[in-house]
This record gives sequence, structure tokens and C-alpha cells, in this order.
Amino acid sequence: MSTAEINIKSSKKRLYSPKFILVCLGSLFFSASYNMLIPELPSYLASMGGAEYIGLIISLFTLTAGVSRPFSGKLTDTIGRKPVMLIGGLVCLVCGGLYTVFTSVFGFLLLRLFHGFSTGFTPTAASTYVSDIVPPNRLGEAMGIQGIAFSTGLALGPALGSLIKLHFSHEVLFYSSSLVSLVALVLIANLGETLSTRRRFKWNLLRVHKHEIIAKEALPSAVVTFLSYIAFGVVLTLIPDWTEAVGYTNKGVFFIVFTVASLLVRVVAGKLSDIHGRTKVIGIGMALLCVGLTLLAGIPSKNGLILGATVYGLGMGIVSPGINAWTIDLSKPNYKGKAIATMFIALEAGIGLGALVSGWYYGQSLQRIPIILVVCAFLSFIGICYLLLRSKRKKRS
Repeated sequence: MSTAEINIKSSKKRLYSPKFILVCLGSLFFSASYNMLIPELPSYLASMGGAEYIGLIISLFTLTAGVSRPFSGKLTDTIGRKPVMLIGGLVCLVCGGLYTVFTSVFGFLLLRLFHGFSTGFTPTAASTYVSDIVPPNRLGEAMGIQGIAFSTGLALGPALGSLIKLHFSHEVLFYSSSLVSLVALVLIANLGETLSTRRRFKWNLLRVHKHEIIAKEALPSAVVTFLSYIAFGVVLTLIPDWTEAVGYTNKGVFFIVFTVASLLVRVVAGKLSDIHGRTKVIGIGMALLCVGLTLLAGIPSKNGLILGATVYGLGMGIVSPGINAWTIDLSKPNYKGKAIATMFIALEAGIGLGALVSGWYYGQSLQRIPIILVVCAFLSFIGICYLLLRSKRKKRS
């Protein structure tokens, strides 16, 4: 097929197609299924005598998510987008129920390790799927909309999870997580495959060679992703306790405000990145991350939490679709899954490192949380500097 034919075919794509709506809904339910557990897992682990391992709740999850990315990227580019999405949903379905079975500290941590495979697979394939079905000139906008769906799950999940725990029990919460995963699986199962040349799954496809792990062309977006998401690992680990410390009983309050703020700007931010360029828009978002984290650290009160969550949410709502679209821009046409996987490896590494180090340093001392947040703000500032230096180098060349 010639370049002209490809361009004509691309221009005929609709943004709001049935496939796009289904993949967005699937993303919403998928993200809600595992995020609804997050606010209550620290207290659940502490009740089993594992308070000192709270930092591992997120870091173990992101470890396997990151390790599985090269495999999910390769499989997305070979056996298809849909099967890889289904694998992630199935892992969430199984793991939700197993939390009631693995009731020791070791068993719980082992399950968190396995549960991480879900986010190593589904988001990689879902982002690649979206890039297949939308017009190229509206890619940023599309990523913003899909991000809205995913983030809605991020917000509704923790709020719903805390509500279920308040009125029922951890066991009901775990089974509810599996039920939400089942809904995601049903939605994804109704999608049509978009990869035109597919291969049958064979075990040798799981052999990932060195050159298949990282897409070098996507490294710039991976660096920015890493620096941006260290703070998110900290937020997932420490903000539930910080929310309770400033006076809220529902530990999901921060995530509700954060996600609503994120939703308000995602589509607009995506459109702006289509018009004015990815890195300019991403830089603005990262500046807001710095401000939001500083507000959270500097105003330890209910109002400070809401204000910080709002600004931080606006920043993430701008950064996320821009980075996703930028990664696709940098990718090679036949290796989009590999590029997306590279970006997600950086994302998981950032979240995992942020969760592990902050959980270790925190040590149940609330006074240390503001220090950690300020350090995260500085790392986001370094990300802004990286974008500026890269922009100057491109102009010179």
C-alpha cells in the first residue's frame, strides 16, 4: 500500500467509533478494578502484621508490570492487541478473589507481585489499539479521551473501594474488584482486532532478545515519564495516610479531586498537543506538577489537600495524553507496541521507585511526608529542564 493510500485510509477514520467507545469503557472498568483496592491495602497489610512492608504494596505491583512490558509490547505487535488486553483483565479477575486466600504477609506480597502483570499487559495494548483506530491528526485528543476513561476508573475505584470497606469488609471489597474486572473483560471481548498481520501464539514469542526490550526511538518520552511518575508512586503509597491525617475519613478523597481535575483538561490538552506540539504542552503540565506537590507539602490541612490535589491533577491531565501521543509520534509504524511498552517501563519504574523509597523513608512518621513531596517536585523540575535542553538541541540541529 502506497503512502498516499495510507493517508486517504487514515483520513476516513472516525474518532468516536464503536471500537473507540468500547476500548475506553474497557479501560475505565479495568483501572477501577485494581485501583479500588489501593486505599485499603495499607491498613489490611498492617492488620496482618506487615506494616513495615507498606511500601512494597505498590512497588511489587509495578515491578512485575515493568518486567512484563517487553513481553506485552512484543505480543501486541505479533499476536494482536485484543488478546493482550484480555490477558491483563483475566489476571485482575483471578487476583481479586485470591486476596481472600493468601492471608499471610508473604502470601499477600506474592499476590501483589502477580497482580502487577495485569497493568503490564492491558494498558500497553489499549494505547496501541487506540492509535490504530483514530485519525493521526487527532491522536493527542484521542489519547486524552481514553485517558479520561482510564482516570475515571482511577478516581471511582478508590472511592468505591473505601465505601465498600466502610460498610462491608475486605472480603467483599476483593470480590467486588473481581466483578469489575469481569465487566472489563466482557467489553474487551467485543472488540475487533486491528493488527492486520497476526501470528499464532507460540512459546518462543516469549523469548525477548536485548534489542526487543527497549525502543531507542522512544527514550526521550521514557525519560520524561520516569521523572513525572516517581511522584505518582509516592502519592499512591502515602497520600491515603496523609488524607486521613489532615482530617478526612474517606481515604479516596484525594483521588476523587485529583481525577476530576485531570478529566477537566485531558481533551483540551490533547488537542493543544496536536496543534502546538507535544513537548511544549508536556512542559506546562510538569510545571503544574511541581506547584501541586509543593502545595501538598506546604499546606498540611483539608484545604491544602484539596488545592494540591486539584493542581496536581491538572498537571497529570496535561502530561499524560501528551506523553502517550509523543511516544506514538516517536515510534516506528510496525513497532508501536514496543514503543508504548518502553514508555510504560519507565512509568512503572518511576512509580515503583517512588513507592519503595518513600515507603521506606516514611516509616509511619507523618512529618516526613512533606519532605518527600518536595523532593518529587524537584524531580519534575528536572524533567522540565530536560525538555528545554532537548528543544534547544533540536533547534541547533
